[in-house]
Amino acid sequence: MRKFDTKVQHLKYKVLREVARQAWNNTLLENALDIPKIIVPGKTPTMRCCVYKERAILAERVKIAMGGDHNNPNVIEVIDIACDECPVGGYNVTESCRGCLAHRCEDVCRRGAITFDSQQKAHIDKSKCVDCGMCAKVCPYSAIMNQKRPCERSCKVKAISMDESKAATIDNNKCISCGACVYQCPFGAITDKSYILNVIDIIKKSRRDDGYKVYAVVAPSISSQFTYAKLGQVVSGIKKLGFHTVVEAALGADLVAFSEARELSEKGFLTSSCCPAFVYFVKKQFPDLAEYISHNLSPMAAIAKYIKESDPECKIVFIGPCTAKKMEVTEERVHNYVDTVITFEELQALFDSRDIDITMLDEDVLDNASYYGRIFARSGGLSDAVAEALKEQGLDDFDLKAVPCDGIEACKIALLKASKRILDGNFIEGMACQGGCIGGAGCLTHGEKNKADVDRYGKEAMEKNIADAISQIK
Repeated sequence: MRKFDTKVQHLKYKVLREVARQAWNNTLLENALDIPKIIVPGKTPTMRCCVYKERAILAERVKIAMGGDHNNPNVIEVIDIACDECPVGGYNVTESCRGCLAHRCEDVCRRGAITFDSQQKAHIDKSKCVDCGMCAKVCPYSAIMNQKRPCERSCKVKAISMDESKAATIDNNKCISCGACVYQCPFGAITDKSYILNVIDIIKKSRRDDGYKVYAVVAPSISSQFTYAKLGQVVSGIKKLGFHTVVEAALGADLVAFSEARELSEKGFLTSSCCPAFVYFVKKQFPDLAEYISHNLSPMAAIAKYIKESDPECKIVFIGPCTAKKMEVTEERVHNYVDTVITFEELQALFDSRDIDITMLDEDVLDNASYYGRIFARSGGLSDAVAEALKEQGLDDFDLKAVPCDGIEACKIALLKASKRILDGNFIEGMACQGGCIGGAGCLTHGEKNKADVDRYGKEAMEKNIADAISQIK
């Protein structure tokens, strides 16, 4: 029964599961130091030089599973001791070097970093190289390659660099907390802080006689996860953990679609506000366009606001695919509505920490949202929903020219054009993750199949339009 894409995710999950198990049993403080030994017993083979280093790294993972460095405002953290297995990145000469006579690489190098061996093959002195790339540009055989580390390559906002010890370091002024580096690091040396202990504490306190209700707001991308079970069984599992009710964030997406359509028709140009990583990207790299970001709350915050207004004493936990949501919940206009956030990875750890086999549970139902709210989970879904919302509100005389942006590189191109007033469009749908929310770093699985799962889930609600969905709460 395969639950995760990679073994790195599985290792992260095992730490989360053990931290959660100890927390449920009220033994975490006394047993936290023993968790690495539980996961890696004495003679277990490891990917490291020895079992002791593996345990030292696991001890750092335990700290992050317990909330991480409180002095670091970012939810993405680097485990320095684990970041030592990647080769030094930068430009390197490959075997394609023919030892030619031209030596153009040497001529263009202003640092004297290029030398040649007895066969006239080029070599780069890393102590002199500044990674300008000029040598690679002039090599007639394309024999010089820029070999970036996976984390650097995955970070499209250039927030990752290497420190003096060659460990990854994150520039919080550039980072948008999308988590792409978390998913792509082959050694799990970059990871997101977990607030799984907050969730356990909230559930425990709700069980008191004068306790409050705990609502789980689940992202529509949940329909593409937990593929070993049925969605209704996942819903039952969430309730078995101690949640009072499970609500679709897709219902919040329906609310947002209606409001965003009206705002767009009034202003004439807008960028979406649903993806927090995209919003951070606009604010950090295109501040002149920040005024065009939709003033709507995200679907998560929109439905949470409604729930809190109906039941002020309740607690709300968002469960989704997104590491950036953990940053969004710290924002002033959001934290009053959403108490904490966990990912699908962390939800799996919670199930197993309580020995809940969701495949053995009866199916519950989710029946809040429309088709259009549910397809927010994949790229292009928001644009389709806004088009429908314009039509349902009699605003279809507005000429919608949506620009769905699949991934942060596509977002950058659209925003650059918008900043120069040459964009052929009036609504930018920004999704930082490839594929949309179904590509989020906190997903259990990633892939094209996830889009089909979301569309199939959406079609189960085809009998509702957006107005029908939101009429339940108006």
